[in-house]
Parts: sequence; structure tokens; C-alpha cells
Amino acid sequence: MNSIYDFIIKPIGDRYTNSKKVGDKTLITNTSIEDFRSVNNEAIVIGLPKAIDTPIEKGDTIIVHHNLFRRFYDIRGDQKNSRSFVGEDTFLCSPDQIYLYKKPNSEWNTFEDRCFVQPLVNKSDLTTKNVKSNIGVMRHSNTFLESIGITTGDIVYFKSGREFKFVIDNRLTYCMKSNDIILKHEHKANQEEYNPSWASSS
Repeated sequence: MNSIYDFIIKPIGDRYTNSKKVGDKTLITNTSIEDFRSVNNEAIVIGLPKAIDTPIEKGDTIIVHHNLFRRFYDIRGDQKNSRSFVGEDTFLCSPDQIYLYKKPNSEWNTFEDRCFVQPLVNKSDLTTKNVKSNIGVMRHSNTFLESIGITTGDIVYFKSGREFKFVIDNRLTYCMKSNDIILKHEHKANQEEYNPSWASSS
């Protein structure tokens, strides 16, 4: 099964990741189907777009937009699937809804102009904020950023309002585009990566 412009995907596991195992018990962390933070965003590719040349292949794992698998209530209070739903846990996914991909037993690769930045701990006594504003560690760079010398592990400044949160490999990161990165910080001393307990235990 193939589409002309979209990928065909299935979620890995359930459509929602709103439960955690604590000892021999399972805790439900969120009961709202409309809260994007509990929606699964990891999927496997089962069909490729015919009209697009892509490095992604069938069987690859991808990280996608939160809204793909999310259910919602219509004006009558009836539960509905997103417009991407095809049937039997199968969904259409446009290229701009994919952020990372990886081959079996491989590392994550960014897709198109996406990149991922991990926030830094705010050690200042003058604020109650846990993280520093507009600065973080580049966790997943991309081809363009690497061509201008910004690679994984670099400290970078980014534009305001770009904190689109994803937990990748139990690490809180912000998904951005290349033009959201303002500049590279040349000094790495005394910088501590921020990762809340809810991310590292997910």
C-alpha cells in the first residue's frame, strides 16, 4: 500500500503513552484524550509516497507530530480520530509531520531541516525557572547546520517560542528548524543539561 504524497504509518505500541509501570502496578498519568503530551509520537513506516524521493524506507522508525494519533471530541461530544486516520491503526503522514527517522538498530537522523536541542539547567538564584532561556545543547543536528559548523554537542542559542517538546530516548528536547538557531556558543564550561524525572523515566 502506497500513497502519492504521504507516508503510511502505524504507531509503535498504543496511540497514547499515558501509563507508567511502578513496581507491579500500572499508573494512569493522564485521562484526557486531547492532551498532546500523552499522545504517542513514535511510528513505523509501512508505505512510502510515490511522488517524493526520500531516505526513509519501509520498516524505519520515525518521530511524528503529536496530532497524528490524537483523538478528539466533536461539537456533539462524540469521539473522533484525526483526519490522518485510515483504519486499523493506520495513518497518513505528510513529510512535514516527520522530525526524526532511524533504520533498525541504528541512530536517529533528523529529517529535512529539523533539529533537536536539549535545555540547560538554570543555576541563577535570581529566578525560579528550571531552565535557561534560549540556550541549549544541540542533540540532533542536520546537514545544513553541520555544513556551517554546528554539530551535535554544541551549545547554541535559539529564537524565543521554539520550545516544541519531545522526549527522545528518555531525554527532553525541543524540536526546531535550522533557521531557529541563532548562533553557536563557544564556551561549554559549567553548563549542565536539564532533564526532568518524568522524561528520563518515560
